[in-house]
Amino acid sequence: MEPVKGNENVKKLRKRVIKSFLDLFVLAEDQERPLSGYDIVGLLRKRFDVYFSPGSVYSLLFSLERNCLVAGKMFSRKRVYALTEKGEETLRTVASANGKILGLLRDMLGSATS
Repeated sequence: MEPVKGNENVKKLRKRVIKSFLDLFVLAEDQERPLSGYDIVGLLRKRFDVYFSPGSVYSLLFSLERNCLVAGKMFSRKRVYALTEKGEETLRTVASANGKILGLLRDMLGSATS
């Protein structure tokens, strides 16, 4: 049986949205406990059923570290990343803008959601 085209489009869109907000996902997860890149790959697979390569995730982690949003440390032969104070502030800012973000999405979709 052939997959339904709409389902494939939804899966692609879902992965695109997750990729667009991957930095926020990492910051939110690091708020709970420090994580390695492989931990993040596993969480994405488990929670969203999407796969991102370790290279993509580590590239993002290095970027977040350069921007002082996370701090990496060696722990048990792997590098783990913990949220910094600046990262916590960023999460608070995004959380306070939650309604505005949802409103923007509604405006972008316009009549498609009616």
